[in-house]
Amino acid sequence: MAQKNKSIFYCTQCGNETPKWQGQCSACGAWNTIVEQPVQAKAKVPSVKTGGGGLRVPQSRPRSIREIETTQELRFETGMGELDRVLGGGAVKGSLVLVGGAPGIGKSTLMLQICDNLCRFAKVLYVSGEESERQIKLRAERLGVHSEKLYLYSETNLSDVLEAVGEMQPDVLIIDSIQTLYNEEVAAAPGSVGQVKDCTLTLMQLAKGQGITVFVIGHVNKEGAIAGPKVLEHMVDCVLYFEGEQNLAYRILRAAKNRFGATNEIGVFEMADNGLAEVPNPSEMLLSGRPENAPGTCVTCVMEGVRPVLAEVQALLVPTSFNVPRRASNGFDYNRAMLLMAVLERRGGLKVGVCDAYLNVINGLSLDEPAADLAAVIAMASSFRDKPVPGDLAAIGEVGLTGELRTVNALGQRLSEVRRMGFTKCMIPEKSGVKVPKLEGLQLIAVRNIREALTAVLR
Repeated sequence: MAQKNKSIFYCTQCGNETPKWQGQCSACGAWNTIVEQPVQAKAKVPSVKTGGGGLRVPQSRPRSIREIETTQELRFETGMGELDRVLGGGAVKGSLVLVGGAPGIGKSTLMLQICDNLCRFAKVLYVSGEESERQIKLRAERLGVHSEKLYLYSETNLSDVLEAVGEMQPDVLIIDSIQTLYNEEVAAAPGSVGQVKDCTLTLMQLAKGQGITVFVIGHVNKEGAIAGPKVLEHMVDCVLYFEGEQNLAYRILRAAKNRFGATNEIGVFEMADNGLAEVPNPSEMLLSGRPENAPGTCVTCVMEGVRPVLAEVQALLVPTSFNVPRRASNGFDYNRAMLLMAVLERRGGLKVGVCDAYLNVINGLSLDEPAADLAAVIAMASSFRDKPVPGDLAAIGEVGLTGELRTVNALGQRLSEVRRMGFTKCMIPEKSGVKVPKLEGLQLIAVRNIREALTAVLR
């Protein structure tokens, strides 16, 4: 009697395994995320040598923690400062980096561009399952990549890729994309969660076993997540998301996970005819095209890692024609926006509850820190009263439920960025907790609550 193949079921959102299928995950509560994967043997990684008698001899042995040297960090620069910033100072040897984003956003362009600098001191193997080698060569010529140490390989079979790696012994391996790679020993279609998980695990063993830096490109699905996101995130060392609208020239690279650096850094790029160009001054880019004397807009300063960045928050409040007012938020946390609207009505005295409210952060930036609360409140009040905010004013501060303003961290760096960008006024909380530096040409407006803030700005 033929032996029945065993299968396991796990959640694509959190990775929780269950013995049978169920509609809702018992760990994270997500619906319709349980998928089946056959239990199969994994592909062999050519990092294990064979000794006499056919015995498998590992390349390394367990060592005492005192024997391990940490004086030199094996990092190398990729040639793009914005990418190195997000990675925490450069790529780490033997690491596995996942670069995710929507199709056509520029992931392949970014990976191909860094090859030109990497080939100066390393051998790079670029494996593509989506394009032929001739197509990659044409794109490389357009980007100005002509190094002889760059090797192209159009293949989707994982075993063939591992064999090529064993023969070439490259220093950097780029997989474009993980959804096209498949393992013959796994009974699942290419791109399925089972294939993606198995191939990523094999690449992780390859990176750690041979010390090869592996960059893996992953496409984002309709729900805005990489196939099996939580399953992959715990395997890889870094998860980078490439964000932006395809009809806009600017792209933002953000770290969702980084074992070798901070996760709150961003890199800004501009898509041009000859590839991606770094944007060393994101504040100027984010404020470009800002309207003058227009109600419903206010500028704030947020910290992206150690970098202060100015962002424009826009709001539109109009009387509703429905029984239930409509709410929408883009780039600003929806629940946080609804909280600020309730505070604005209760503590600020504005009847915004009967209005349709739309909140937007310009140029695709996502604000996830409370320092932008005051700017959002002022923008909504400006739209409600139809009075413009002075164009030379910025607002920084957290808003509490009682309407009070709380201080934020790194206030001195934020004020320096505000002054550098030409603003002459900045509204901050009165009780900052630390000594606020006085900058020449920048007037500080200290307020205690949102009523004082609205009175000072929208007279």
